[in-house]
Amino acid sequence: MSVRGFVFATVVAAGFALMAPSFARAQGQFDPAQFRERMMNNIKERLGSSDDEWKVLEPKVEKVMTAQRESRAGGGFGGFGGRRGGGGDQQPTTEIGKASADLRTALENKDTPADEIAKKLAAFREAREKGRAQLQAAQKELKEILTQRQEAVLVNMGMLE
Repeated sequence: MSVRGFVFATVVAAGFALMAPSFARAQGQFDPAQFRERMMNNIKERLGSSDDEWKVLEPKVEKVMTAQRESRAGGGFGGFGGRRGGGGDQQPTTEIGKASADLRTALENKDTPADEIAKKLAAFREAREKGRAQLQAAQKELKEILTQRQEAVLVNMGMLE
């Protein structure tokens, strides 16, 4: 993933974290579906898509967003992918999240043999590469149906390379 994509994802996550309490106070409870709908409407508007065009674009945009989220999960920054500390007892649900949790568990035990750590690290790297490949495939599929302007908008937003 590009630096721009990582920055975009971090900004979105930070904005989400900052906005959630105010939404919760204003509405009595935060509604993730409503947040998602607003985000998708914003993307539709920025792309200048008609309703008919959006029916084709939206599933592909969602696929890219899911692949981006899953390719980052478990990898590094601030607890993406089921990291302990903010998510309670949530278990990672993606392959990379599970591989990351397995590696983290091995590292937490000071007695874990080096060969076991090496296996967990290799599994994590393999899952991360698989996630990157899925992201690239989803981005290619989306790019094939975009106008030049729409592609540029999504590159600028960090959704495409």
